[in-house]
Amino acid sequence: MEKNEPTTSKYDAALAKYDTQLNDEDIAAKTAQIIEEKAAGNHTEEVKKFLFHCIDLTTLNTTDSDESVMNFVKGVNRLDEEYPDLKNVAAICVYPNFAEVVKDTLEVEDVKIACVAGGFPSAQTFTEIKVAEAAMALMDGAEEIDIVMNVGKFLSEDYENLCDEIQELKETCKEHTLKVILETGALKTASNIKRAAILAMYAGADFIKTSTGKLQPGATLEAAYVMCQAIKEYHKLTGNKIGFKPAGGINSISDAINYYTIVKEVLGEEWLNNGLFRLGTSRLANQLLSDITGKDAKFF
Repeated sequence: MEKNEPTTSKYDAALAKYDTQLNDEDIAAKTAQIIEEKAAGNHTEEVKKFLFHCIDLTTLNTTDSDESVMNFVKGVNRLDEEYPDLKNVAAICVYPNFAEVVKDTLEVEDVKIACVAGGFPSAQTFTEIKVAEAAMALMDGAEEIDIVMNVGKFLSEDYENLCDEIQELKETCKEHTLKVILETGALKTASNIKRAAILAMYAGADFIKTSTGKLQPGATLEAAYVMCQAIKEYHKLTGNKIGFKPAGGINSISDAINYYTIVKEVLGEEWLNNGLFRLGTSRLANQLLSDITGKDAKFF
């Protein structure tokens, strides 16, 4: 190699294996076509029950307290007693300081304890603090950790430090699930979303997630389509199945069914389980429950 010849980093080499030059209008058209042609057929009771089982039931409020989180978890316990034939939510997602409260209160099997960590929601703190926060949450009972990718580093193309940080957090999580939030609303373009998704998976994400819900816009169907395409291509190249989680602004049953439709059409039936598909929401749980049972439900 000659002295002045630019070197290609391993991150650029990884990205070069994918088509990341996307046209936003083209993505919007493809997404709209899938929804128009396929979504109506998914408005079934079976799909609604499945979506309920995929919810990461979330409380991330400034006003959260030990008591409010305890009552939140008791709703999940009560659901199991009152509707034993309905599969419960996938996980309860809280701030890291509440992991122990959830662990001590939760009586239901197969509902995971998830915590946001790593300087959520901005990710703007020291890597050492991010690692310590995730480790403490895991020590207190968390089984899944949701972190935010450092968007500033991504937009500055500091891929090495971005990926090193995610990798370090995955090493902290060990066998536990690491979900990496891309904050797609801040990435703005389909090309950026695709690149961010690939880098997050490359660095060790078990799931990629659209948004924190703290920044607008949150999840969009176009971002979901791009992320699912990235997951599909990554699986084809590596054999690794990465999960997908839309979150932020999923306000209606129709919204949830649209995301389900994208996953089904892009990734296929293999991804239609709550080990690979989650919905980050709280308000949707009562809506789905009311629709499924035919009664006004106010569990959460």
